[in-house]
Amino acid sequence: MRHTWRWFGPRDRVSTDDMLQAGVQGVVTALHHLPTGAVWTPEEIRKRQDELAVMTDGAPSGLAWEVVESLPVSESIKTQTGDWKGHVAAWIQSMRNLHAAGIRVICYNFMPVLDWTRTDLAWRRPTGARCMRFDYTDFAAFDIHILQRPGAADDFPEAVREDAARRFAAMDDATRQALAGNVVFGLPGAAEHFTLPDVRALLASYAPVTDAVLRRHFHDFLEQVAPVAQDLGMRLCCHPDDPPFPLLGLPRIMSTEADYAERMAAVDLPANGITLCSGSLGARPDNDLPGMMDRLGDRVHFLHLRNVRRDTDAIAGSFFEDEHLAGQTDMVALIAAILREENRRRAAGREDWTIPMRPDHGQDILDDIGRGGQPGYPAIGRLKGLAELRGVETALSHPAIQPALQGARP
Repeated sequence: MRHTWRWFGPRDRVSTDDMLQAGVQGVVTALHHLPTGAVWTPEEIRKRQDELAVMTDGAPSGLAWEVVESLPVSESIKTQTGDWKGHVAAWIQSMRNLHAAGIRVICYNFMPVLDWTRTDLAWRRPTGARCMRFDYTDFAAFDIHILQRPGAADDFPEAVREDAARRFAAMDDATRQALAGNVVFGLPGAAEHFTLPDVRALLASYAPVTDAVLRRHFHDFLEQVAPVAQDLGMRLCCHPDDPPFPLLGLPRIMSTEADYAERMAAVDLPANGITLCSGSLGARPDNDLPGMMDRLGDRVHFLHLRNVRRDTDAIAGSFFEDEHLAGQTDMVALIAAILREENRRRAAGREDWTIPMRPDHGQDILDDIGRGGQPGYPAIGRLKGLAELRGVETALSHPAIQPALQGARP
């Protein structure tokens, strides 16, 4: 695996120096400050590359922008309203500009309205560490009583509705505001920030968009962008829904292995690929991550390795972001499947045999606590995760273990 690190630009509390000291080989970033639907110009792309090329003292860093995360897909494209065709054209031009700058991998998502959803961004663990958590009851309290989405109560079991009502009644105004802020939280430096009226308006725009309609719109998008990526030699990789089950009455079409297989078959080109996020997919108990890597691995272009622990085995439910080797996904088995795929690619002579990976999220520990960094992206917590993942990879790559990695895909 190629070890990469997500960086949010000059405002990120993690510097190029920090990344180098963590042993990072490449950087994952994006132009978060540009509005969705705008063309990423060569000048803006070069500026970000130049920012990565130096350490804080001006010395060369040797780091390069290797993966885009994310080139955003506008709500207009997803709903096929407004200037959606112009947004697709801008997306393709941005892709061409990224290719000209030497960047070959683009991660994106097709989630309606919210990129990812958590109810607590600093949930305290028994050790004193902090992590992100999705609490299903808290989310129901937000959806039914704070957002007051029409029909929201019908989307939750009776017991959850009752618990949410009691929990909401016990909240003071500050707690309610914090919960709403957590649910609609955005990325640092992002051009857009949502308010509750914004969310209500966006939800209304999705009223005619069923699962089937969103799937068709996604396929329309892929039919336009994937052939261009194929011709350029680029790799597109869609990130799964996070969480991987329905929220806010919106369609969810990237939550399971079957979803991914359908999207890959819709435009059957190698460029049309997958971001395998073990945390997002692992929040759903019926997703077999090592098996998915074995069965879909030839189209996996990017890896997010993190772990979650679910409160129950229900499809929709609460979970928190656990330590990288401590959650319910068998990370050792998953990395073994990744290394098997890399061995197959290398034997087939593929240039992309090394798959970029980043340690996704991480718990706030030690000096991360109180540092004020992007939730989920602490320096030390991710460094710990990267070290653990690198240790598993090193052990599984030992010559004494290699024969076990040569087996055929199940």
